[in-house]
Amino acid sequence: QVQLVESGGGLVQAGGALRLSCAASGRTFSSYGIGWFRQAPGKEREIVAYINWSGKRTEYTDSVKGRFTVSRDNAENAVYLQMNSLKPEDTAVYYCAATMRAYYWSSASYDYWGQGTQVTVSS
Repeated sequence: QVQLVESGGGLVQAGGALRLSCAASGRTFSSYGIGWFRQAPGKEREIVAYINWSGKRTEYTDSVKGRFTVSRDNAENAVYLQMNSLKPEDTAVYYCAATMRAYYWSSASYDYWGQGTQVTVSS
């Protein structure tokens, strides 16, 4: 099992930056791929970014490519999402989640979830 806790959300103006952290506990953390998801009011949850167990593979949804960067430090049991050039449409609750499945581009593939952290981008 793995437990996940997100932090780093907050209020930022458009064009600003935030760094989200996903702190994990559990001795098998490095075996999991980690996805970052977000959910805005009235919208379904969508995946934002993914990083595999080793950190060598990352993927991003088109709307954040070039602005967001996902990274991980397995020695510290942590995953990060650097969010630059933020836009109002990035406003959402952001979640990190863990999966051991090969298919990761769906929330249904994830077994463990954090509680979420609110990101609000003002214009």
